[in-house]
Amino acid sequence: MQISQLDFIPVLMQIALAAGFVSLTIWVSSKLGPKKHSKVKDSNWECGLESLGNARIPFNVKYFLVAILFVLFDVEVIFLYPWAVNFQELGWEGLGKMGVFLFILLIGLLYEFKKKGLEWD
Repeated sequence: MQISQLDFIPVLMQIALAAGFVSLTIWVSSKLGPKKHSKVKDSNWECGLESLGNARIPFNVKYFLVAILFVLFDVEVIFLYPWAVNFQELGWEGLGKMGVFLFILLIGLLYEFKKKGLEWD
């Protein structure tokens, strides 16, 4: 199967449409949005309250563990899309390989449940 330059026209059109929409939205919001400046409005603050104490309070490690596991399993699910698109072309061999992939993924998820890696405590 030969790929020609014409095959990339829909992709380039999608990129141009997305970039155009983002640019137009930012430009329109800058023109229509309010432009009232004051000393109080332009000052730095969080949630309307003056900050108290040190902002460098350590987070619980469980938060980072859950975030990393979410990204890991989320990225693994991305591999299902190309397989689903080419399902008929891959046949039984592709089904077997995806079954092995999902089995390994399931073992990892069960391991996390067993180690209580997803509990906040």
